[in-house]
Amino acid sequence: MTTGKSSEPSAAAPLLDLQALVVAVRRRRRLWCAMALLGLLAGAAMAVLLPSRPAAVTKVLVAHQADQPNDTGTLIRTDVELLRTTRIAGEALRSLNSPEKPEDFIRDYRGTGLTNNLLRIDVTGDSDAQALARAKALADAFVADHLRRMRETAQAEAKALLDQRDRMREELAQVNKAIGDRSPGSDPKASASFESLFARRAELNSRISDFDQRAAEARTGAPRLIAGTQIVDGPSAVRHSLPKAAATNAAIGLVLGLVLGLAVAAVGAVVADRPVLRREIAANLGASVIAELPRAPRRPAGRWQRRRTRAAYERLTTTLARTVRGPAEPVSLLELGCARSTAVIALNVARALAADGPVVIVDGLPGPELTGSREKPGGLTVVSGERVAAVPQQARRLGVGSVAPGTAWTDLRYLGSRTVLVVRAGHGSAAWLHTVARHLADQHIVVIGVVLIDPDPGDRTDGTLWDGPRTAPRGHDERAARQNGGGASHAVPAVGEGRARTGRPPRPASGASPARTELRARGRVPDSDQEAR
Repeated sequence: MTTGKSSEPSAAAPLLDLQALVVAVRRRRRLWCAMALLGLLAGAAMAVLLPSRPAAVTKVLVAHQADQPNDTGTLIRTDVELLRTTRIAGEALRSLNSPEKPEDFIRDYRGTGLTNNLLRIDVTGDSDAQALARAKALADAFVADHLRRMRETAQAEAKALLDQRDRMREELAQVNKAIGDRSPGSDPKASASFESLFARRAELNSRISDFDQRAAEARTGAPRLIAGTQIVDGPSAVRHSLPKAAATNAAIGLVLGLVLGLAVAAVGAVVADRPVLRREIAANLGASVIAELPRAPRRPAGRWQRRRTRAAYERLTTTLARTVRGPAEPVSLLELGCARSTAVIALNVARALAADGPVVIVDGLPGPELTGSREKPGGLTVVSGERVAAVPQQARRLGVGSVAPGTAWTDLRYLGSRTVLVVRAGHGSAAWLHTVARHLADQHIVVIGVVLIDPDPGDRTDGTLWDGPRTAPRGHDERAARQNGGGASHAVPAVGEGRARTGRPPRPASGASPARTELRARGRVPDSDQEAR
């Protein structure tokens, strides 16, 4: 009977498990390492196959009429934009006698404001000589345009001041004429009017002098600005280093490829939803993880790796052999994504059991992992699933099958009524693990435990079901299977059950009599009202 406590962890499960995501991305390191390597090679290849064009650089000192110490660079940014106009580009092309269009020439150079008054011009060309000529023509065209604009501005300002001065002089002539037409008299009103004319004449003389001075300053300031605007660093060719360019492009490609690979791996892990942690696999299959093994190597490994792998396989062989020797019902090994490792485990267990009598391995794998095996000394035989009926009754049978997509679920019952699932971490999706657990429960096949192949080394989660159903949803529990004729094998608890499912040994309730406690210890009295129901 499933209590409400078993549904609490799934209800409180986060929408995105960051630990599982990190582990899944780390397990797909081949993908993002390959993407990073591809980006590295692509960047280096671009530097070799697409070398930089010949370039030249020059620097121009630009003097502005409205220069201020606290300028934020507005004036030099204006000069940069003026440099990229068709007028300056056209002047430079005319000085070069080039038929190229100014719109196309603009794409071959750029300006950069280094300070408020220093402009750098970078130009590219088909050769170093062409790049140098273009840089010089462009700098000369910009300086000439800037100087022309400064002269025109100064002339316009001086002309405006002189025009205002001429108007003041005309008014002054009228005031002088009015003063000359009047004669001094004794009339107080005439005397006051006469004094106002003299005051007006003095004011006009002062303003005329001011306009003359300002016009002179405007004409004098233009040569200062013209002299201040000049080419301070002549055109020079930019030297390109192929190794440096290749290293730079390779580093950029490496970073971009790594970021892209990590993003693809993360998105793929979220979309695929393939459990990699022990707790996720145990929860989806409804069985505890009893052992972890590295993947069976396809090539010779190091001595330390061989020693550790051999020790892990020996421990698992001892555990499974002890489990198989108990009841008389056959036991099967069902793989998901690790047929090679499952075949190795089955042969090891069969050799350990061969000392007690003849052992027959029923090969239900779709691949050739056990096809080449022959009858071994000591009573070890490998037969196909079609010859399972010819197996003698006195021989111990060990079935090996698969729960991969396309499995004939009804045939798994003939391999064994009890099974150990051998699952490769990250191979099956969560939906498929649920499907496997549901079909095994429907076939009344008891899952003894799960052997996890190729686990993540940094996985610190617990793969033991401390509280939860013993079978998958929509299946039958062990007690129901035993009542339906499933045999005593369905009452055998899985490896790691008992204390692992309760967390502590059973103890008598408060107020219970010693007799009831003794009967409960013998299994004749239920431990709780829930079990009694």
